[in-house]
Amino acid sequence: RWQKVLYERQPFPDNYVDQRFLEELRKNVHARQYRYQAVVFQSGAVVQQLCSVCVFVLTWWYMDAGMLSPQGLFGAALVSSLLGYVLFDAVDGGAGRWASGRTRWADLKSTLVFTAFTYGFSPVLKTLTESISTDTIYAMSALMLLGHLIFFDYGANAAIVSSTLSLNMAIFASVCLASRLPRSLHAFVMVTFAMHIFALWPVLQKKLKARAPRCYVAVTVLFALAALAGLATVSSVGAVLFASLLLAISCLCPYCLIRLQLLKDNIHGPWDEAEIKEDLSRFLM
Repeated sequence: RWQKVLYERQPFPDNYVDQRFLEELRKNVHARQYRYQAVVFQSGAVVQQLCSVCVFVLTWWYMDAGMLSPQGLFGAALVSSLLGYVLFDAVDGGAGRWASGRTRWADLKSTLVFTAFTYGFSPVLKTLTESISTDTIYAMSALMLLGHLIFFDYGANAAIVSSTLSLNMAIFASVCLASRLPRSLHAFVMVTFAMHIFALWPVLQKKLKARAPRCYVAVTVLFALAALAGLATVSSVGAVLFASLLLAISCLCPYCLIRLQLLKDNIHGPWDEAEIKEDLSRFLM
């Protein structure tokens, strides 16, 4: 009788197997089963980041067209930051702050240093790209914002994820666009607003997603509606296309993912590579 061993001579060819060989066949051992509601919930991170980029570009367009004053934008950003700061601590009762050991005085000092530094260098930011054509600035900004969306940390454990690179690309795009605004004050407010929406807003999103899922869903829907309303004032066609993109990401793509999971057919069996699960450290002494 044939045995699956290598240390005995058997009257069978090397590639011989008997009928018991397929008894150990297993299919889709490590396949994950997704629920539609859970996938839609997780897609909210992508929707929110797309809306963040849309709101940022719309804000720049309003300031460039003279329809939004820098004083009004700075005041709105300041009020929203204070509300978000209070909400960030209220969601978990301040547990995250106590765990990190960071005080409110340290947060205030960091805010004042960043504001003073950005305001002092705003004339430099305004004239930084004077020798570069406007078309090149727009192309670089679009490329940087696209890279920001690609490398952003949506919660997936992948090699392409880099929060630092994503934030740097967004700030670079904000500096490029701010240099095309009329005055230095506009450039200062634009870069400050970019830090609010690309650095602080995602942190609050993650806290709401982990601690208050229902509030996170409500904020995502309201933020998407606000972005669509703002885009509709500029281009109705663009608003329709952007709404179609958001619906495809939040509804159609999760459905396609779940349907494609049914077609997965990975096989596992005795032909797989052997996995050594014993502790072999004693052989390395």
